Amino acid sequence: EVQLQAFGGGLVQAGGSLRLSCAASGFTFDDYAIGWFRQAPGKEREGVSCINSSDGSTYYADSVKGRFTISSDNAKNTVYLQMNSLKPEDTAVYYCAAGYSVLRPGREYEYDYWGQGTQVTVSS
Repeated sequence: EVQLQAFGGGLVQAGGSLRLSCAASGFTFDDYAIGWFRQAPGKEREGVSCINSSDGSTYYADSVKGRFTISSDNAKNTVYLQMNSLKPEDTAVYYCAAGYSVLRPGREYEYDYWGQGTQVTVSS
């Protein structure tokens, strides 16, 4: 059974940091790209970041470049999203997803499996 478990969300003040984790199981981790998406109330889900587990290549949305860092621990089948300099507009439910052949990492349709979300709230 494929499982993606996202955790690490919480409430933080603007300028603060959080680290999200996505623990994966049930598929060959090294063959997949793992992406992070977020959805704020009343808004569409947007791609935030992605890492290719096989070669470590990464993608970041313009809105998070320079503030967020994605990394992967292949031995633990876990991907991390370090979020620094958080802003109130980063408030959203964050989801992780896995895709076998991801050409457009910011697009939802590229991903095969999805985890449940974790809430991130940034207060001003």
